[in-house]
Amino acid sequence: MSHVPSRRTLLKYGAAAAASAAFSRISRAQGQQSSPQRTVVIMFDGFGLDYLAESRMPVLSQWKRDGLHKSVTGLMPSVTNVNNASICCGVWPEVHGITGNSYFDEKRGVEDYMESAELLLAPTLFQRAAKQGVKSALLSSKAKTVTFLLRGAEIVLTAEEPTAEWMQKLGPAPSIYSSEINYWLLRAAIDILRNRPDIGCLYVHTTDYAMHMWPPEAPESKEHLERLDDLFGQAINAAPDAAFLLTADHGMNAKIRCYDLEKVCVRRGVPLRKAFSAGRDRYVKHNRGCSGAAYVYLKSAQDAERVREILTQLKGCERVLTREAAAHEYRLMASRIGDLVVCGDNDTLFGEMDTEQENFSSGLRSHGSEHEQNIPLFVYHANHAPPGDYFQHNLDLARWLYRT
Repeated sequence: MSHVPSRRTLLKYGAAAAASAAFSRISRAQGQQSSPQRTVVIMFDGFGLDYLAESRMPVLSQWKRDGLHKSVTGLMPSVTNVNNASICCGVWPEVHGITGNSYFDEKRGVEDYMESAELLLAPTLFQRAAKQGVKSALLSSKAKTVTFLLRGAEIVLTAEEPTAEWMQKLGPAPSIYSSEINYWLLRAAIDILRNRPDIGCLYVHTTDYAMHMWPPEAPESKEHLERLDDLFGQAINAAPDAAFLLTADHGMNAKIRCYDLEKVCVRRGVPLRKAFSAGRDRYVKHNRGCSGAAYVYLKSAQDAERVREILTQLKGCERVLTREAAAHEYRLMASRIGDLVVCGDNDTLFGEMDTEQENFSSGLRSHGSEHEQNIPLFVYHANHAPPGDYFQHNLDLARWLYRT
C-alpha cells in the first residue's frame, strides 16, 4: 500500500532533505582538518524542556549563550533505546532497526528486551570514528546501553556494573535507582578526559531515574540537575579543547491511567496474540514497564478493524496506526513493530497490569508518546559544526561527525 505524506509528516520530517544536503559541506570541512576535534556527546536521558526551564544550570546557560541551543524533536516511540540508537548511529529506526526497549520475535513467539548488538543494523558513531583513526569511549549509567551500542568503542563502561579498576578509581558506584549514579558516571568521563587524551570521542548516557521520580519543580530534581551542570563544567575544564554536544531521548510527563491492552481486548471477545509497552525494559522501578506507546500483534488479520474499534474507544487512546502507516510516519522498521501501533495522550500509558485498567491518583511519571518528543539540543565549542537549521531531531546531534 502506498502512502502520500500528510501535512503532519511533512512538518515533522521535511527538513531531512536539507540535512542530507549539508553532509557534503560538512565532510569537506572535516576533511581539511589535520585531526578531528575531541568531542563529548552527552545523551541526557529524560531531559525535557521543562527540566531545563526549572533548574539553575549556569554551564548549560553558557553553552546556550556562546554555542547553539534549540528545541528539537525526538523519535517515536519516545523511549530510550529507539532514540539512543538513533543519536549514536545518526540514522532513523527504519535503518538501525531498534524499535523499542522490547520487541516481539514473531517466528519464536517470544517477547524479549531489545538489547543485543546483533539487533543494531547500522554502524555506530564509534565505528565511524575508528575509520578515521579516532578512538572512542562509551559510558552509560545503564548496562543495557553498552550491550547494544558498544561496537567500535575502545573503552566501554557502565556505572551499573563497573569494573574493579573503575571502582578502585572512583569507589563503588551507587544504585541504578538513584540520582547519584549519574554523578559517578560523569566523574568517570572527567577522568577519561584528563588522563586519556588519545580518546577522541566520548559518548556519555545518563539515567532518567530522577525524572521518573520527581517533577521539574521538586527540590530533588533541581539538586540532581544542578549537580550534573557543575560536573559538565568540570568536564570543560578537563578538556578545554573539546566540543560538547548534548541532547535527550525524551521528556517526561505524569500519567493518570494505564491500560493492559491484552486484557482489554480479551474481555471484549477479541483475544490478541501479544500486546506490550514499547518502553518495557529491566528498570521496572522507573515506570513499572509502562509507556505511552504499545505494539499490538493480532491472532488474525481479520481482527484488525474490530481491535482498532475497541482501542479507539478507550479514553486517552490517541492514535491507533496500522503497521504500514506507523512505519511510514515514524520511520520505523516495519518488520519489528506490531500489526497495530497504539499511542496514548498526555495522560495515558500501556503495559502489563493486574487488571485491564489502573488509575494513578498521584501520577506515574513516564514517556513513550508523542507528548514527550520535545527536547533541547546544545552544540558548544564545536569546530565545523553545521548551521542551526541542520538540527531538527535529536538524531542530528552527532550524525555529521566522522563522515567521509
